[in-house]
Amino acid sequence: MADSIFISVGEPSGDNALSRVIEELKNEHTDLTFFGLGGKRLLALGQEQFANREDLAVIGFWEVAKKYLYFRKLFHRCLDEIRSRQPKVVILVDYPGFNLRLAKEIKKLGIPIIYYISPQIWAWGKKRIVEIQKNIDLMIPILPFEEKFYNDSSVNVKYAGHYLTEDINGNFIASIVPIDGHLALLPGSRRIEIERMLPVMIETAETMYEKYKIKSVIAGVKGIFEYEKFLKNTSCISIVYDDSRKVVNDAKLVLTASGTATLEVGLIGRPMVIIYKTGMLTYQIAKRLVSLDSIGLVNLVLNDKVVPELIQHEANEKNIVDALSKFIDDEIYLQETTKTLHTLPTLLGEKNVSKNIAGFVGEYL
Repeated sequence: MADSIFISVGEPSGDNALSRVIEELKNEHTDLTFFGLGGKRLLALGQEQFANREDLAVIGFWEVAKKYLYFRKLFHRCLDEIRSRQPKVVILVDYPGFNLRLAKEIKKLGIPIIYYISPQIWAWGKKRIVEIQKNIDLMIPILPFEEKFYNDSSVNVKYAGHYLTEDINGNFIASIVPIDGHLALLPGSRRIEIERMLPVMIETAETMYEKYKIKSVIAGVKGIFEYEKFLKNTSCISIVYDDSRKVVNDAKLVLTASGTATLEVGLIGRPMVIIYKTGMLTYQIAKRLVSLDSIGLVNLVLNDKVVPELIQHEANEKNIVDALSKFIDDEIYLQETTKTLHTLPTLLGEKNVSKNIAGFVGEYL
């Protein structure tokens, strides 16, 4: 009988990361089957999926609460399938609100649980560490400082590096900033993020064109959002779909939503301004819970506020233009920022990241 794996992935970045691991695993385990939750890349590799990936991409306390019944039903469907099929191992990827609850129930079934891409419990306080200690057999983080955090917390941890170091075109990593490059706009990959971030990005792009004659390019995702409905002045803003890394590589500056994209931009070596806007309820709750000075992953990995961050009401057109303008007006600041960003590949990079992680998983098959 073929080995099977239950996988729970709720976000595009997790789908991207784990799909590389599954590709490596299938080289060694040709009859491997896998089922559960995932995105388009895992689907293309043959995953049997129980939900539409668009329905899983929900962020914010209130937004999740509104879909409580949907997630409750999906939760029990996953558990029923796991009980029935008895996979050799379970792989949970990020998505902690759903996955940590699932881990607690799966643990009762005696099936090994691997957690790939750690929940950011170092940001949200350490209460969840007890759940991880009890229920997770192996934690595989993707940020270097997380390995020490879990070792200190007596969690079985193995670190292999960050998947982005092998996922991004090698010619793009720490590449030379083009003198005549554009301003890249990265409003996120979820509809709700784009709705909140894109309007102020477009206002900023129009002002930057008036001020410096620098054009802007939106890194769009096909089929998720009608970007054009926000565009009035198309002479200074264009859209390129499904090629965000090329958009960043060809850029002089980047304005990006917080998230994995900040590390992608950092690895390519482009000075950036990070912004984030969320619902007021979510913001008020998060402000009381989050214990960090920075939200940008690139700043967290570099352990310094290397690039500016503007959150919620601070992420307005004037503040963003001021932050971007400093890179243009102050050549020394631009060069120092770029030089610091160029240290990221060394901090994050290990050879054969996905192959090594596949080896960690393979020990359970």
